Parts: sequence; structure tokens; C-alpha cells
Amino acid sequence: MVNKILCVGGSPRAGGNSDILISYFLKGARDVNITAEEVRLRDYNFQTCTGCERCRKDKTCTGLSDDMQFIYPKIIESAGLILVSPVHNYNITAIMKSFIDRLYCFYDFDDERPGKWSSRLGRQGRKAIIAAVAEQVGSKESGIDLTLKAMRLPLEALGYEIIAELPVTGVFKKGKVLQYPELLNSAESLGKQLANAIK
Repeated sequence: MVNKILCVGGSPRAGGNSDILISYFLKGARDVNITAEEVRLRDYNFQTCTGCERCRKDKTCTGLSDDMQFIYPKIIESAGLILVSPVHNYNITAIMKSFIDRLYCFYDFDDERPGKWSSRLGRQGRKAIIAAVAEQVGSKESGIDLTLKAMRLPLEALGYEIIAELPVTGVFKKGKVLQYPELLNSAESLGKQLANAIK
């Protein structure tokens, strides 16, 4: 693991508000001289977890051979992680859910089920930021709370400390987030905060 940040975008729409926020997260991190890399999930061809459970024995995902094999090393080597997802039907996007489900291979389990488990990414000082972008305003109407929770709980289980969350509501039209400099400044500032936290 190195002082590097991986920013994972779960939007299927290219050049939209999620992508713009990601660029500001990355700018903030790079301003602190931290290597920061972006993964746009829509550019990768991967399947959702099939529940084959081969990773319980093999300690890596061997049940599927796809582009997640290119993303796993980036996760392992990065001390910082940023997840950004637009809200789709009150929750994270399908591609972000598939990505999170494929992180199941990082868990170790006891033979007895249900039983004890641990994460091979845990206890390493990994830190993360999560962000969600919603069209509607208000937590119940927009689904922003559920969307953030759907990213927060899996990352915490994997051993990440969530140091900040950025909920963005009332934004839908492509590029509209550019009309809100305070949000862009927040993303940039949080990028710097994460970079400093993993130094």
C-alpha cells in the first residue's frame, strides 16, 4: 500500500456531474502532491458477483475473469479511496453496486457459517470519502441517505475509515454542478483532506 488515492466513479453518463466532482477531488489531492488516479466503471467490462464463493478458498476472485482484475491491484495499492455515485432509483447505480459486490473477495471467513470474518484490507490505516449526486432535494425525496449508506457500510466493513461524505442534491442536468462553486470547492478541499490524511 502506498500514499495514493483511487477515485472510483459509478456514473454511466460520461461528462456528467459525478465526473466533474471527481475531477475536483483529484485536483485537491494532486495539489498536495499525492498520486491520484480515476477509474470510471463504465469504461470497464465486468460482471456482478455470482456468489460462487471460490474466493473464500482462493483469496482472490477466480470465479470470473474480466476487467475487475485490472481494478483490484489499484485498490490494494491505494491508501485512499473515493467513491462517487449518482442516485438511481433511491440508491447507488447498478454498476457501483456490482463493483462493491466484487470486493467480497477481500474477506476471510471462518469455516463455520455464519461465523467470524475479517477483511484483508483492514487494520492498514485506509481512509475513504464517499459522494452522491441526486436530482431531488431532501434526504427522503432524493434517496441521498440510502445511497451514501450503501457505500459507507461496505467500505467500513472492509476496514476503511470514512473521513467525509459529500451529499449533492438538486442537481441533474449534465454539468449543472458547475453552477455551484461551493460544491466544487468542497470536493477539492476534501481531496486535499484525504491526501493529507494518508500522508
